[in-house]
Amino acid sequence: MSDGKVATLQNWVGKSHTTHSELPLFQTEALAGAIGATATPNAGDPLPLPWHWLYFLEPVRRDGTGEDGHPLKGGFLPPVALPRRMWAAGKLEVTKPLILGLAAEKVSVITSVESKDGRSGKLVFVNLRHEFNQADELCITEEQNLVYREAPQERTALSAGNIIDSEPQFTRKITPDPILLFRFSALTYNAHRIHYDREYAVNEELYPALVVHGPLLATLLLNLAYENLPNARIETFSFRAVRPTFDSHPITLCGRRSGNELLLWSEDHEGYCCMRAEATIGSSPSRAIALDSRSSIADQSEAHRQSRYLATQENRTCSSSPFRTLVTGH
Repeated sequence: MSDGKVATLQNWVGKSHTTHSELPLFQTEALAGAIGATATPNAGDPLPLPWHWLYFLEPVRRDGTGEDGHPLKGGFLPPVALPRRMWAAGKLEVTKPLILGLAAEKVSVITSVESKDGRSGKLVFVNLRHEFNQADELCITEEQNLVYREAPQERTALSAGNIIDSEPQFTRKITPDPILLFRFSALTYNAHRIHYDREYAVNEELYPALVVHGPLLATLLLNLAYENLPNARIETFSFRAVRPTFDSHPITLCGRRSGNELLLWSEDHEGYCCMRAEATIGSSPSRAIALDSRSSIADQSEAHRQSRYLATQENRTCSSSPFRTLVTGH
């Protein structure tokens, strides 16, 4: 990409986008079934991290979808000319948990667009900040790091990776089969074909097999923590994909706690680290938050229903178009 094109992409910095969700129960039930979670949150419970990724999704039309399954470029995200896009890293900070079954809002802002030269060629980094609010209060702040890169010209073998020099205290081995990948793609409305279309992944994007989603690995790692530390309240979580993961072999999820610090990572069949994550655990158990949330869920739900009713009545009296947008800053 030329410097001029990168400079043009800077025009996207500061753009914002707002979406809303009622946080319905089905998505959590479906994800719990897909990943084999032993517990499923109920209405009024805190939503586990990072299960908010199941919500606030954009219903991209068929004619707005590219050949690779990604939405066409140039909407909210900048029209980066490089063909490959991956969610490389992210960081979450919880002020208070989102409550399942209550209306919530997500406000996204593009914070930076940068171009760099890497070993595989030109790279463009697009960084976003998301704020999740409920009842006019900030609940979660998220930083998302997207990387765009050039397509490979030929199929190459992966080089040797890194091994985590730490003994895990708890592990889980899983096989990321096509059923799991398809279900997670559906639940997150991710149509990128490398996750479910083997012929496309192998012949068009030159991967050796189906690619396991980075967000799925992050979700599995946090679920490992919840399963082994059921009363833990995760306050911060950061993750970085360091090596591709494919559906051709089992993977091992690993975790180790040291005080309030938690190290999580995934290993492929060769023992190489594919995703590394760190989390901090708060001093208050999540069960106490759940009890407080359930005690007020009925009142909050009733207030929300009244608010929606009044808004509906007001809209009916307006002479303007009945359609309303949830998108700002375009």
